[in-house]
Amino acid sequence: MSLPLDSVACFEPITAALPDLAAWTTRLQAAQIPVLESSAQALQALRERQDDDDVDANLIGEMVAGDPLMTLRVLVHAAANRPPRMVTDPQTVTAALVMMGVTPFFRAFEPPPTVEDRLRDMPQAMQGLHTVLRRSHRAANFAIGFAVHRTSPDAALMHQAALLHDFAELLLWCEAPALALGIQRAQRAQPSLRSNAAQRAILQVELADVQQSLLRAWRLPQFLIMATDDRHAEHPSVRTVALAVRLARHSAAGWDNPALPDDYGDAAQLLNLSIDATRQLVRDIDA
Repeated sequence: MSLPLDSVACFEPITAALPDLAAWTTRLQAAQIPVLESSAQALQALRERQDDDDVDANLIGEMVAGDPLMTLRVLVHAAANRPPRMVTDPQTVTAALVMMGVTPFFRAFEPPPTVEDRLRDMPQAMQGLHTVLRRSHRAANFAIGFAVHRTSPDAALMHQAALLHDFAELLLWCEAPALALGIQRAQRAQPSLRSNAAQRAILQVELADVQQSLLRAWRLPQFLIMATDDRHAEHPSVRTVALAVRLARHSAAGWDNPALPDDYGDAAQLLNLSIDATRQLVRDIDA
């Protein structure tokens, strides 16, 4: 499914660092968030049978949850269009879809731009984005696996928070692919260079700060803000998300990363398991 050419042509990537955090926030807050082509195709298939009894918030939510960018797009739209009568914001995509209703949802998301259209001439950027997507999905799987083990009632929130933990990096690949590639090249040239230092050198900001600023500007669910804020690191659900993200990042290239033993130790403490049992649980979740 391809986006009409005029919609693709209107996209102008960010090619140089913006002056400060406020400028990055303003630019990305106004950006039209693209989705994966597979999500656009699935959305179209559901749109064509939206009057069927089984096309409801749960079914659409399952489709959306497969794509962090689509998840973000839905949550941003829901936050911007919350009815005045609502006392609390919807915390999950499914809750947001219930609030919107099926027909208004399809009307609001027709047609979404796609990542593939946007990055069609930049295969390296597409590969970089897919690396973050794979890490996000693995983190979400670890988070919900740990939450289920802990019989947490907030499993869906933790899955969503882990899935979206690196959404600012995804947006950078979509909105400023040349700058994202610059960060990637800098870290490959100097493996000891930390991500936040590379980001400051090339973007003039750190993506963690951009992400917090966007979460607040968009008025996204409070748990998403907490899950990416070190001040809440001791909250059990936030710790679950943080450990899931660490494990996904440290095992991205294999299971011999020297940081993994510390991850297993922290996860064992959280899950009240032995180190060996924790290691086995992690491998089972990732299988």
